[in-house]
Amino acid sequence: MSKNSIRTFRIACGLGIIAAGIIILILFVSAGRDKANVQMSSLNTDLKYSVYPVNLPVTLQFAGEKVPLEYFDVKEDLDKELLINVYWQSHTMLLIKRANRYFPIIENVLRKNGIPGDMKYLAVAESDLTNSVSPDQAVGFWQFIDGTAKDYQLEVNDEVDERYHIEKSTEAACVFLKESYDRYGSWTMAAASYNIGRSGLNEQIERQKSDYYYNLLLNEETGRYIYRVLAIKLILSNPEEYGFYAGDKDLYQVIPTYEVTVDGTVDDFADFASKYGINYKVLKIFNPWLRDKVLTNPHKKTYYILIPKDGLNSRDLSDF
Repeated sequence: MSKNSIRTFRIACGLGIIAAGIIILILFVSAGRDKANVQMSSLNTDLKYSVYPVNLPVTLQFAGEKVPLEYFDVKEDLDKELLINVYWQSHTMLLIKRANRYFPIIENVLRKNGIPGDMKYLAVAESDLTNSVSPDQAVGFWQFIDGTAKDYQLEVNDEVDERYHIEKSTEAACVFLKESYDRYGSWTMAAASYNIGRSGLNEQIERQKSDYYYNLLLNEETGRYIYRVLAIKLILSNPEEYGFYAGDKDLYQVIPTYEVTVDGTVDDFADFASKYGINYKVLKIFNPWLRDKVLTNPHKKTYYILIPKDGLNSRDLSDF
């Protein structure tokens, strides 16, 4: 074999070895990628989001009145509202947090007026326990419109709007609910009337010849209303049963306050606030019913303004 032939042979062998190495490397990388894909697929399966049906109670009462869960439509309507509220996790967790602060206030007013404690869940269904304003201009925890608020002795004007006053608006709601109970003989129907109004409910009673809520075909909002209230009751009274876990430190705490009596004019609430060691913002957080920077008070009414006991230090809840 000539020198040129030997050189050619050696080059060919070298190229063959390189080509074989490249093929082996490609196969190794491909195998590794396949293995990684299999592992990732398994991991994704483990992390897959899961949704489960909710457990319905065997028996249930609202304000001492039996909920007929043996009716398929009642059971399914409650199931629907429970599913919505259980899986709207962030919203429902906020309700649990707020309830810790506001339920004691509402429960106290209900108790004084002889109204069942379950009626506190109406405030949750109405406003999510916030001083919200609806598209129809219903205002506050109990969602009173202007005319109805005045009918129930709440003051509503540019400077004072007691629809934003949690205790006074709850008092007004108690009067309405007691009137409805006297009319229908049922707290469930009283609660329904709070949503649809007594005239609207009376019309359906006459039309359908029944005054039993669970037998009435009502508009979608009122038809869902009691079931939403029931779902809220079930979750807020036993949150862990439905997968919500919050320790005391996670809940919104009751902030101790004291009252300042005002029976005259306030020229500037920013200046007023500073006299009590707080600022305008904190004053309005504790007294959202004060709607202006001034209080002219032409009729010399007596108002009670809440001031946090520790002033601006109350914004640090580490001690509560």
